[in-house]
Amino acid sequence: MFIKVLGSAAGGGFPQWNCNCENCSGLRRGTLQAEARTQSSIIISDDGEEWVLCNASPDIGQQIARTPELVKKGVLRGTAIGSIILTDSQIDHTTGLLSLREGCPHQVWCTPEVHADLTSGFPIFTMLQHWNGGLKHRALTPLESFRVDVCRSLQFTAIPILSNAPPYSPWRDRPLPGHNVALFIENTANGQSLLYAPGLGQPDEVIMPWLQKADCLLIDGTVWHDDELLTAGVGKNTGQAMGHLALAEEKGLIALLASLPAKRKILIHINNTNPILNERSPQRQFLTQRGIEVSRDGMLIHLEESLL
Repeated sequence: MFIKVLGSAAGGGFPQWNCNCENCSGLRRGTLQAEARTQSSIIISDDGEEWVLCNASPDIGQQIARTPELVKKGVLRGTAIGSIILTDSQIDHTTGLLSLREGCPHQVWCTPEVHADLTSGFPIFTMLQHWNGGLKHRALTPLESFRVDVCRSLQFTAIPILSNAPPYSPWRDRPLPGHNVALFIENTANGQSLLYAPGLGQPDEVIMPWLQKADCLLIDGTVWHDDELLTAGVGKNTGQAMGHLALAEEKGLIALLASLPAKRKILIHINNTNPILNERSPQRQFLTQRGIEVSRDGMLIHLEESLL
């Protein structure tokens, strides 16, 4: 199984265009040892030729331009993206669909709750009907396995997770189970498995068996502390209010990861305020000592049979 990280940052990217926090200003000045990052998205494949896009970030055009794997040879127009799966209806995971309009129609898999948000409060499906048929909704049902049109060795299962609905959604602060899912992805040819969860508010009895089962975790690393934005002076929301489990809290993500048997544990969807972006920070070293990786744009993850 091949996984490539197109974007590893949370909404706004890193540095965020309007932010002068310690991390963002340090990166611009060249005084911070860190890498710039675009907004969260990955592609996955069973053969390295055809790919499934998981979430479409606002930076998708830039991401495709620097990803040679997505160049489709022998066609005048097109990419190697064969299907698209959305884990939620957040702005930073769906706005990229607008930039993909010249390539319509696209097969887009998402839950009924996500589709409802994207045909009402943020009506991307409705708007794109005018571009060669637009987006073809393929409904996915949580906890029911499905396969997409390409990469037929890959089996996907959407797992409901505790998080939040987008600020524009009428379901903000009272989300339904289908508003946020993780993806358990298994290569049925050899049993390799990935759990992709870029948004995770709290682990519960639904997600825990899948977290324990996966060979590789690509999981929400948004904030180090729950009140990080407030402490940095750049916002009032807590990580929990936004639907993200902080890394360093007493019952936070680091403690959760320590209890899981996955061979690789990799963080994604990292907010611009998070000190782990500083490669010399004690927080980054703390993760490294515990075998927890921090994803970066362009990172290629190849799950081999030795993981079984």
